[in-house]
Amino acid sequence: MKALAQSTVLITGATDGLGKMTAKRFAKQGARILLHGRNEEKGFKTIEEIQQTTGNQDLKYFNGDFSSLQSVAQLAEQIIANNEKIDLLINNAGIGGGPKSQKQRELSQDGYELRWSINYLAQVLLTRKLLPIIKDGARIINVASVGQAPIDFNDINMKNHYEGYLAYERSKLALIMFTFDLATELQERKIHVNALHPSTLMGTNMVSDHFGPAQTSVEKGFSALEFLATSKDLDEVTGKYFEGKTQVQPNPQAYDKAAREKLQQITKDSIANYL
Repeated sequence: MKALAQSTVLITGATDGLGKMTAKRFAKQGARILLHGRNEEKGFKTIEEIQQTTGNQDLKYFNGDFSSLQSVAQLAEQIIANNEKIDLLINNAGIGGGPKSQKQRELSQDGYELRWSINYLAQVLLTRKLLPIIKDGARIINVASVGQAPIDFNDINMKNHYEGYLAYERSKLALIMFTFDLATELQERKIHVNALHPSTLMGTNMVSDHFGPAQTSVEKGFSALEFLATSKDLDEVTGKYFEGKTQVQPNPQAYDKAAREKLQQITKDSIANYL
């Protein structure tokens, strides 16, 4: 990974919480920052704020709604049309699913279970569409979670049994499984792909909306994210899952070859029309 000052960094979910702090800190270090959000007004306000506090004018905002695969596809196309070349992709956007969240099953605009669509399908679609403009030697970080649960392939859409946190846990495990497969796929291009649980229940809007009081600071999560993004010690590390700065093993289903193949097929069918 080259120095941040010479890098173009795309951060999804960059108008709040961890994404916003990362955008601000990396802008301060001189990176070109591409910010994604789903509220244009908030997006432009965030850019203005970062420009004023860091003096870095090299920022660009892109709007996209992760509950719509069409919107995600258009987001990728806008970034490509802007002639960007990405050194670091941080897939940070997401929706929670803790005890305070929706008890009723919610669906995305495409009819998928909402957490599955936002936390998983949208991430895969965006990443795949952007692969041609992600530079060889780049890094991709998928923001996952310590909350993980095995996927029930007979009930992907959770019609038979729905629980908000379980939906969240499954979507995050799917993202880790994708991380492992993509890392293998991109080995020749030396693009390193890792998944990260930044910190438990940070002081973000997502945590207060879905889980309740914060247990750790956004600062702690940023420190882990920065480590994965910039550490020279990780130059050869790919296809791994980290909790903070420590490499650990996720839920065992992540290592189940048959489960990963099933997930690949389901995912391929889900996003095929938008690639």
